[in-house]
Amino acid sequence: MPKQLFPRSPILAGDNVEAKREEIREYFHATLDRYEQLFETLRDGEAYYKKPISLRHPLIFYLGHTSTFFTNKLLLAGLITERIDPRLESMFAVGVDEMSWDDLNTTHYDWPLIEEVRLYRTKIRDIVDRLIREIPLTLPIGWDSPWWTIVMGIEHERIHLETSSVLIRQHALEYVIPHPAWEPYRKTGQAPENQLIDISEGTVHLGKNKSDPVFGWDNEYGSHVAEVAAFQAGKYLVSNQEFLGFVQANGYGAENYWEEEGRAWRRHVRAEHPVFWVRQGSQWRLRLMTKEISMPWDWPVEVNYHEAKAFCNWKAAESGLSYRLPTEDEWYRLYDVAALSEVPRAEPAPANIHLDHCASSHPVNEFPQGEFYDIVGNVWQWTETPIYPFEGFDVHPHYDDFSAPTFDGRHNLMKGGSWISCGNESLKSARYAFRRHFFQHAGFRYVVANAAPSIQQGSQYETDKLLSEYAEFHYGDTYFGVPNFPKTLAELAVAAMGDKPQHKALDLGCASGRATFELARHFDEVTGIDFSARFIGQGVQLADQGRLRYTLTDEGELVSYKERTLSGLGLDSVKHKVAFFQGDACNLKPLFAGYDLILAANLIDRLYDPSKLLTTIQTRLNPGGVLLIASPYTWLEEHTKREAWVGGFKRDGESFGTLDGLKEMLGKYFRLIQGPREVPFIIRETRRKFQHTISEVTIWERVA
Repeated sequence: MPKQLFPRSPILAGDNVEAKREEIREYFHATLDRYEQLFETLRDGEAYYKKPISLRHPLIFYLGHTSTFFTNKLLLAGLITERIDPRLESMFAVGVDEMSWDDLNTTHYDWPLIEEVRLYRTKIRDIVDRLIREIPLTLPIGWDSPWWTIVMGIEHERIHLETSSVLIRQHALEYVIPHPAWEPYRKTGQAPENQLIDISEGTVHLGKNKSDPVFGWDNEYGSHVAEVAAFQAGKYLVSNQEFLGFVQANGYGAENYWEEEGRAWRRHVRAEHPVFWVRQGSQWRLRLMTKEISMPWDWPVEVNYHEAKAFCNWKAAESGLSYRLPTEDEWYRLYDVAALSEVPRAEPAPANIHLDHCASSHPVNEFPQGEFYDIVGNVWQWTETPIYPFEGFDVHPHYDDFSAPTFDGRHNLMKGGSWISCGNESLKSARYAFRRHFFQHAGFRYVVANAAPSIQQGSQYETDKLLSEYAEFHYGDTYFGVPNFPKTLAELAVAAMGDKPQHKALDLGCASGRATFELARHFDEVTGIDFSARFIGQGVQLADQGRLRYTLTDEGELVSYKERTLSGLGLDSVKHKVAFFQGDACNLKPLFAGYDLILAANLIDRLYDPSKLLTTIQTRLNPGGVLLIASPYTWLEEHTKREAWVGGFKRDGESFGTLDGLKEMLGKYFRLIQGPREVPFIIRETRRKFQHTISEVTIWERVA
């Protein structure tokens, strides 16, 4: 009897609503059945409560986690209105994404009984089954549909089917037992000799839009197009036999083969060989999920990123060729060259994937795909690419921390899937990333390329609260109908110029740089200067990379994720005209001179000695040039010593305002041509707290 296929991720479109309802219901139950069957490989109750590795929770957590995920997401979607068991839903809510290999989880939990968790799973299964049978269904199911959240819960369970299988594989053998549904492959032979195959240059198109009829995680959406230079790639995944050469060459003891992070990991865990290799006298054995077997040398080696990278560095040193791991773009180029397509829906995959074959790897020369083997399937393949958001990335509101926290440069993408990668994990569009010390059913394929790997930069979200607030102040939304402040000032300044020359402008105290870019719409050259390198870093990032990402505090520890692009602001065409510098407005370098316009926004009441600027600023400005000063006149001794204030005090018994001081200091060289006028601005602190401030604007013309 042919093996029954594990159901594929459903197409979320069609004409027959009831048939689609039943397809999703079958997908749901098959997924939960298979997940619960995985836990049948645990020998006894003790196996649920012993940690397989110190960095993760015991397996009782993962039995409960996927069900409480359903509850939490169904509440967000409004499909249920009450919790089932608040204690369990809190305890099982969040897993462990350890920051480092030495980040031990020492929290003590009073874990519930196994039967209590199983009873909870039964309750959730019944609730979701009822929802699938009864709630209204409109096709296609889109990103905003409550049905999307139901499918999200199913796909989440499939992710943990794989990650839990890895934890079971890392459990002590005394805690696991063989199981007929999880039998490994039995064939092994001599490992083939790897060889390099030429890949011509080409273009890859990544990302999908929300009309795609199959469920996807948020990081898959958007657009990325890349030109991939010609390279060579290994015909096979690196086998245990090929990796043995690195082990025998003392690769684990040679510091020069390891990157800095990899060296620290190797020293901490005292690694001498791959984690799933077991030395028995002079022989090697391989730990599988429920048993150890004699080493199948023709199966793919399974290692973390650090080990894969060290192997490539060793091979490069031995051969003189530029061996390295592929980038995500290069993997997609391999996929295209091999003329691959998605896992078939009604027949076994021509790859070791989606549980279509056995519960383990197969030999590296068993699944041909074009000129290669295992571009897809067998084991995940590490890449050089830290995960990053595509242009147009958007966070799904019901799982806002699935991807965004991983855009930190520390989570590298793996491609291709393993023997147990199912549902969304098996799709071409799948994008999963793990910390580089993490173990999965993952190995690697090497490439040889003269071009350095193209790594996406600027993917991280700025989380410093002040910097994020200023990013939103300069580039974000408008609030309460108050126009963007830096843009408004730039427009006022340009209007005041009239028919005066517009060659060079200075944005002094530019902060995050919005006015600098806005002035570049009209001027040939614009300089942005700020005392804070961290602020101008945002402008530099936008000029260099075209996008800025940051988090905004909503309430307490809750945040939302924002992205702004120069192209979206209509400023991409002027970025070549701006330059940002760190500088002290009270002590500017001589080269900052010859300007037709100087804009000084919310600056003078933050200077340690504003008179140093105001009494010399004419030397920076061409005759007839324009100076715009904006300030709320918030004089504070923490910024400016009292005797240096320009105004805001009594003098000779009379009130002496800042405008009086400006007229006094600027009067010899400037005349006031516009103002004073009040211009408001809003700074968002949280979703419900905002600063509303009025800045007084005066515009001056240099007359001497």
